[in-house]
Order: sequence, then C-alpha cells, then structure tokens
Amino acid sequence: MLPAPEIPVWKRALMRLLDGFYPPRCALCGTCLRDGRSLCTACDATLPRLEEPFCKSCGEAFPGQLVRPFACPNCQDLHFDFDFARPATIRDERTLELVHRLKYKREIHLAEELGRLAAGSFEDPRLHPALAERWPLIPVPLHHKRRRERHFNQAAEISRALSHLTGLPVLHALRRTRETDTQTTLSRRQRMDNLRGAFDVTRRGHRWIAGSPDGAVLVDDVLTTGSTVNECAKTLRRAGFLNIGVVTVMRG
Repeated sequence: MLPAPEIPVWKRALMRLLDGFYPPRCALCGTCLRDGRSLCTACDATLPRLEEPFCKSCGEAFPGQLVRPFACPNCQDLHFDFDFARPATIRDERTLELVHRLKYKREIHLAEELGRLAAGSFEDPRLHPALAERWPLIPVPLHHKRRRERHFNQAAEISRALSHLTGLPVLHALRRTRETDTQTTLSRRQRMDNLRGAFDVTRRGHRWIAGSPDGAVLVDDVLTTGSTVNECAKTLRRAGFLNIGVVTVMRG
C-alpha cells in the first residue's frame, strides 16, 4: 500500500473545524466521520479489491488458482494498444454506487475516496516503473458537450486524488474530438467502431511527449470492455508514448 501523504497541521485543523459545523458521514453506512473522509474504515475494508489470479491484459478476476500469468477468453484474440489494465477493485454494487454518485449526482467529494481505492493498483509491480520514472496520469477525456452538462470530468477528479497519493503529475494529454453514442448497449466490437478516431493529443500532450515519451498511465473510473482506454492508448502510441498502463477504480 502506498503511504498516505502527511496532512499539514493547518489543513487538519481546518478539516476538524468544518467537521464541527458539517459533520461528515460515511457515504455507504452513514456513520459519523472526521478529517474529511467519506468512507468509514469498516466500509472501506469490505470493498473487494482485485487479487490474484486475474487476467494480465484486462484485469478480469478469475476464481481459482493459477500458477502462471494468463489472458482471459475475452482477451485471447484481441490486440490492445495499452500494455495492461489494472483495476483496483472487482465489480461490486457499493463501489459502483460511489462511482455513479460522483458521475451523475455530482458528489465531487467522493473522488477522493475513489482515488484512494485506485491507488491500490500501484501495488502491482508492473506499475512500479511509473512511480520511479514519474509517468503522468492521463485522465480519459469527456467531449466538451458532456463536460458542459456534467460540469466536470470524473476521470480528471479521480486523477487529481490519485496524484496526491502517488506524487505523479496529472497531464491532460487527450481531448475528445467528437461526440459518440452511448456505449452501454453496444457489443465490444461495436464499442470499438463507435470510438474509432474519437480522440486526439493536445498541445500539452505533444510537449510532454517531446521531452519524456517513456510512459503514461491512463486513468478512468470503470473498465468494462476496454474499448475507450484502448482507443485512447492507440492515440497516445501514435503520438510517441512508448509504454502505456491503465488504472481504473473498478473492473466492470
């Protein structure tokens, strides 16, 4: 587990003052909390983390025992443009509720807890080079119309929290060039077709690649088929990034 950064004394005092006026409660069980948390220790501990064995490509959990790395049946015939995806947790209705409350109910404070969950992915040795070499965290972007409706990008909010915990910089290296149909009712193949050519690299992204193209970590809330992060990774590869990992809060 990554060590939690030390909270400055002044900030801790301010948090306690605010707690006195607006007592926070656990987002799942309603228990009174302190120090700005939104999940109690008990609820946090019961959210199921991804553990071995799991697919080394997409992070799909596998119930059983395996002695060697494997690719799940969904990934065996696919080529991904990212090196691997590492969700922090397996699918769980409580985790999904937190994600949906952030995205659709604008409970921005939950991004801190989701970022805290996502930080667990960095226990994976494959992400240790990202920490050592300070790869940027690149949030999956929203189209400007969707962002205007929602007023924020949930992947960017999670990336900010993750940056605080890992020390890695947030880089807005991608922009969405066109609005796409909703993905929820589409097959994996249809999702890939729907997203083809939907992203481009920003000027900031090109400047970063010119100076440090070694690697990047794509960040999103939930990985389902991997279509969105794959199209993002394809765009970053073409621009010059050499290594691309994916971190998400949950595996859908």
